[in-house]
Amino acid sequence: MNDDSNPKFSARGHAEAAARQRRQAEALRANLARRKAQGRARAEGETDGDGGGEPCPVPDPGVQDSES
Repeated sequence: MNDDSNPKFSARGHAEAAARQRRQAEALRANLARRKAQGRARAEGETDGDGGGEPCPVPDPGVQDSES
């Protein structure tokens, strides 16, 4: 009986498998970072969504600020 669940790779096959695993690991890390950022943004949006801050002052249209 031949056990095909553990295939034998050549040197090139090992290099390709290692490169594939590296790419997958990088993609998983990037995905996790995106999901964490998305979760943080959603959590911030829930706490900041009540509008508890003061509105920005609107300048009088007849008065111009002088830039010195």
